[in-house]
Amino acid sequence: MNASVLVPAIGWTLVHFLWQGALIACATAIGLTVLRNARPHARYLLACSALLLCLVWPAIDLWVRLAETNSMGGAMTGAPAITYGPAVNTANLVGYFANKLGLIVALWAACALALALRMALGLLWIGRMAGRNANDRHWQARIDQMAARFGITRDVRLRVVDGLASPITAGWWRPVVLVPAALVSGMPPELLEALLAHELAHVRRFDYLVNLGQNVVETLLFYHPAVWWISNRIRTEREQIADDLAARMLGEPRRLALALSELERLQFSTHHLAQAANGGDLMSRIKRLVRPQTQALKWKAALPVVGLAALCIGLSACATAEKETQATLPDTGAVAKFSSCAKPVWPQEDLAANHEGTVTLQFLVDASGTAKDSRLVKSSGYRSLDEAAREGIAKCQFQPATKNGKPVEGWMQMQYVWVAH
Repeated sequence: MNASVLVPAIGWTLVHFLWQGALIACATAIGLTVLRNARPHARYLLACSALLLCLVWPAIDLWVRLAETNSMGGAMTGAPAITYGPAVNTANLVGYFANKLGLIVALWAACALALALRMALGLLWIGRMAGRNANDRHWQARIDQMAARFGITRDVRLRVVDGLASPITAGWWRPVVLVPAALVSGMPPELLEALLAHELAHVRRFDYLVNLGQNVVETLLFYHPAVWWISNRIRTEREQIADDLAARMLGEPRRLALALSELERLQFSTHHLAQAANGGDLMSRIKRLVRPQTQALKWKAALPVVGLAALCIGLSACATAEKETQATLPDTGAVAKFSSCAKPVWPQEDLAANHEGTVTLQFLVDASGTAKDSRLVKSSGYRSLDEAAREGIAKCQFQPATKNGKPVEGWMQMQYVWVAH
């Protein structure tokens, strides 16, 4: 697909997700407030659905824009193409974004690539740690027994790793639990067992797959705070669900609370590619395990409602401004970019015979700025000169015609004068 079509489509999709993501975040905040005293499973499902919507909505938006472009023969939808379109009035926000789409897409691609590389390196590190030979048969046997109690039929590998701060779980088909060597040697066995129960809860629920999906969404839509907030809420609710499963299996919520309080005393690194026992707010998790409380409705809960109303008003104004911007753009015809044109080659026979004349040609220029057809309007009097001019000019790049600021296919006329020196 031509870059002059794809870049504006991606650019406008990224820009429109600014209000789309904010709208999703406000609706999610309202839903989480309503479900504040429900089981964490309900809030987790809501947050996961919201994050999925953050991915699906712009994906559909991009697909619609490209589909409309193809149906128009390459014209861009929703805004003028910045590569070939006319100058856009930057007095409004829509016009400003229209002139910056190329830069927006370039910066987005660079940052997304860097985050993707970071994620790939994290996966490689986890794979390398998981590929080590078992180095603690006692705890491997213990985790096998606990996995059976959880009803986990897959083999769960345990690896003791130096320099790791907190137990983490990775993999879904062949799960592995990475345990810091310092915890194996320094934490009471009953507390370490409680932490391992928490990790096995993640294995049972295939949380690693969801966590990996979160990283993909965060990589693609990293620029929007709503994505990070929703993703963080998913991790918070997921930790509470894992706490509940582990406490139920142990039969002692206080033992898990003690294990978490032991973790709180240490400094931990956060591994986003794996599921760690130290995810979420440790103090709130400890309090919840020891003394569950009903959460009262606070005045701050009204802020998402106000934000939702403001977004709806802003969205309406933005849509109106974009339509007005499109309506004020004049229609233009196709124009050759002469700096891209090479001089037609004078046929040797005509040059030797001092043949001269003016040839008038028409070119059908597509929306990407390429001549796809041509026809002779007026001959120079020499067929070879006419053909030489047509072949030479057809290699030029053109600025396509526009309609309402959108590049469209159209005919343009040019003359070439053959003058002997």
